[in-house]
Amino acid sequence: MKINHLLFAIGYLLIGSCWSCQQTTKEIRFMTYNIRNCRGMDDSTNYSRIAQIIRNENPDVIALQELDSVTKRSKKIDVLNELVRQTGLSGIYSAAIDYEGGKYGIGILSKEKPQKIYRKTLPGSEEKRTMLIAEFKHYVFINMHLSLTEQDRDASLPIIQQETKHFNKPVFIAGDWNTTPDSRFIDNLQNNFILLNDTSLHTFPANKPQQTIDYIALKKANPTPMTLHNTYVTNAPVESDHRPVIVVIKTNVPSFYQ
Repeated sequence: MKINHLLFAIGYLLIGSCWSCQQTTKEIRFMTYNIRNCRGMDDSTNYSRIAQIIRNENPDVIALQELDSVTKRSKKIDVLNELVRQTGLSGIYSAAIDYEGGKYGIGILSKEKPQKIYRKTLPGSEEKRTMLIAEFKHYVFINMHLSLTEQDRDASLPIIQQETKHFNKPVFIAGDWNTTPDSRFIDNLQNNFILLNDTSLHTFPANKPQQTIDYIALKKANPTPMTLHNTYVTNAPVESDHRPVIVVIKTNVPSFYQ
């Protein structure tokens, strides 16, 4: 999906008559990044360089995948807490499985602390998967690291629908979904969500990206007028085996900031 198509879709579905309103706008920066426990393509584990990428991008909220919490592999380091320490952001965690004396899962870092947090198990044949839902004052941000198995991803769709249907505010979903833009899962997902990132910008593998498997999307039933301002993939060829995805949204509704 090309960026001009995305802009048309967002404008048509979300802006409506508010496009011409003369109001002050504000940017919201969303990010998703599979950091592989901060182990890069050079096989070196380096928390500082992942933290530096996050600081450079300055996201309001970021979905992180592949996070060890005090495992033998991570030398008993809680990876999310280490990134909290180095970025100054707030962090929440959702464990998917027990692993080597600790946990393995996903997390969210954010400038604003969530008002509510929800965790939901997702299907995973090769390993259990999890959905981490952070409800902020004006929007909901969901992190998902989906299964490698197509049947599991398809089985995740009704759970995604169920867990997002009751929010009366914008719902963003993000993460490493382990599937390409031409897949059945993405096709079915787009019945209810708009892909925000330009899927022609590949994210994996980081040293020479050849496919897109990392995404940020917005639920179509969105009560807040907003527009897609920018989206790109960060040039990060070594720090992890994925590259991070950035989406910048603008909204011009005064009540959004009250």
